[in-house]
Amino acid sequence: MAQVQQSGTPVNLTSTNTISKVDCAMIGYHVNSTSAGTIVFRVGSVGTSSGTVVSGTITPSVGFNAFPMEAPGGCHATIGGTLDVTFFIAAG
Repeated sequence: MAQVQQSGTPVNLTSTNTISKVDCAMIGYHVNSTSAGTIVFRVGSVGTSSGTVVSGTITPSVGFNAFPMEAPGGCHATIGGTLDVTFFIAAG
C-alpha cells in the first residue's frame, strides 16, 4: 500500500526560485493570488533551473491544487506572470 502524506512544510514563492535543494515529495500547492500566472516544475540539480522539466506549463487556479510528485535531487519552480503560491513539501 502506498504511503499517504497529508501535511508538509510550506514554501511561499512569488517569483522563480528553488522549492527544495534536497530530495522531497510535493503534496500540492495553494495559489493565493494570480494574474495570468504560470508554473513549470523541474527536479534534480539541487533544485536549480537546470534540473529536468517534469511538467508542462501549468496555469493554476486560485485555491489548493493537488500535485503529488517525488523530487529526487530537489525541486524548482519557474514562475511566469503574477503568482503568489505556497508549495507544500515533505522530506523525501
